[in-house]
Amino acid sequence: MGRDLRQPPAPERMEVASLAHDGRGVARVGGKTVFVDGALPGETVMAVRRRNHRRYDEASTVEVLAASPDRVEPRCTHFGTCGGCALQHLDGTKQVEAKQAHLAEQFSRLGGVGPATWIEPLRGPMWAYRRRARLGVKHVPKKGRVLVGFRERAKPYVTDVRRCPVLAEPVGGLVEALGDLVGLLSIRERLPQFEVAVAERATALVARVLDPPTPADRRLLAEFAARHGVEFYLQPGGLDTVAPLVSPVTPLTYRLSQFDVEITFAPSDFIQVNADINAQAVSLALSLLEPSVSDTVLDLFCGLGNFTLPLARRAARVVGVEGEAGLVARARENARANGLGNTEFHVADLSGDPGDPAWGRGPVQRVLLDPPRAGAAGVLPLVGRLRPERIVYVSCHPASLARDAGLLVNDLGFRLRAAGVMDMFPHTAHVESIAVFEGV
Repeated sequence: MGRDLRQPPAPERMEVASLAHDGRGVARVGGKTVFVDGALPGETVMAVRRRNHRRYDEASTVEVLAASPDRVEPRCTHFGTCGGCALQHLDGTKQVEAKQAHLAEQFSRLGGVGPATWIEPLRGPMWAYRRRARLGVKHVPKKGRVLVGFRERAKPYVTDVRRCPVLAEPVGGLVEALGDLVGLLSIRERLPQFEVAVAERATALVARVLDPPTPADRRLLAEFAARHGVEFYLQPGGLDTVAPLVSPVTPLTYRLSQFDVEITFAPSDFIQVNADINAQAVSLALSLLEPSVSDTVLDLFCGLGNFTLPLARRAARVVGVEGEAGLVARARENARANGLGNTEFHVADLSGDPGDPAWGRGPVQRVLLDPPRAGAAGVLPLVGRLRPERIVYVSCHPASLARDAGLLVNDLGFRLRAAGVMDMFPHTAHVESIAVFEGV
């Protein structure tokens, strides 16, 4: 573990050669690698080392001596302090190019594979796109106010922000007002976070409450909700304790219009954060998978049915499998509400090889994988036994996709036909990607 420098040394001149996967510039100074916050490839900067490690150091830019032509002015005044974004200073097109380069490097280094072709990157709105988020809340007496926002970069503190340009509206413009609201509550020291869910007809704010709000607190929350068009939920314990402040509430839904599908979700359910890119991703996944009206499709890590239900509009039968029982129950209800009787859903732990479950027996012509960051290595032996004609893998972590691609190609005999990035999280270093494999 590195150590913080109590008295940072004087600024040093650094030539930045590349961009690290987390959005920091990479320089070599005196034979040692230095990761430099706020620096871009091709730039010459003055930077101060903040932390020393045995094999590398960490530094922060204090002056840009020669700027990259790809450098842009960050829209948010809190950029550089707030940990919510890492790349606002880099041109949007160049952000996507950097993410694709990182994906290619991971394929080569970790998987020993590469796609036959690259898919054109999916891009959408750069601002006000984030419909799901977790915001920290902290009463800071020295500032005389309650802060609401993302954590500071590499620090545990809540960033002192007034609004957030990447959060979907109305929440992006309510950050300061939420802090002011919490400051009026008796439980302001006992409300550590809000979870945000912006749906098409409603906005949910889940308040984590360590003590029950008083009647006066509840009244203040209800008045704020009515004034700003949001709906509060309270979470005193685990996810099973989330309940509306005031009932009834407007259902949280989003539509995938191309497939005439509407999906209903609970305020703490996982949904993709970027509605525009999600719709594009579903469309792309189905075009790559190419299900026919006679095919059976296996959708692993299916969640609420984000891919399952559109697939059911194209295939003969779709089997969705997910580890969280609550999501499976809502996926079944979503299928019923959309009149999709050719679906079935199962609860199963997919973190390891599930063996020989009834839902995993063939014939299956198509498989869709949409795993969490850990990837799908545990379930790949089952996929290999099924020998589908085509697999589409949607990934939120390039390293796990690259590792799994190596298994699919080098161990299980599939071919990596194409891959590409989807800019689900503009201005962050997060890389969402998609790959299509074919049986040989």
